Amino acid sequence: MELRKIVAIIRGRLLEDVEERLKQIGVKGLTVTRVKGYGEDKCIWAQDWLGTHARIEIFIKKSKAEEIAQVIMEVAHTGGAGDGIICIIPVEKIFRVRTKSEIRPEEI
Repeated sequence: MELRKIVAIIRGRLLEDVEERLKQIGVKGLTVTRVKGYGEDKCIWAQDWLGTHARIEIFIKKSKAEEIAQVIMEVAHTGGAGDGIICIIPVEKIFRVRTKSEIRPEEI
């Protein structure tokens, strides 16, 4: 069984809605970071064009990755420039620091 890492950068104001939906579908854990950046939608009122966004990172079984990406897209979609991006990245191994052991895919 293979592992994947989902990285989603979305509008910060939609973060709570996305988190709630991910809980509902059984996502066991995620990491959220407040980030700044620009892409398709630049914050022209800011001196450096950077807007505030949320980055979500989730480690998951390969078989669930596409479903989770679709859920994030569904909730975070507004139809406007700056809705964000989602990528799915292959993961070779994950280790738990506390026990110094490799995490098996069935634990995720």
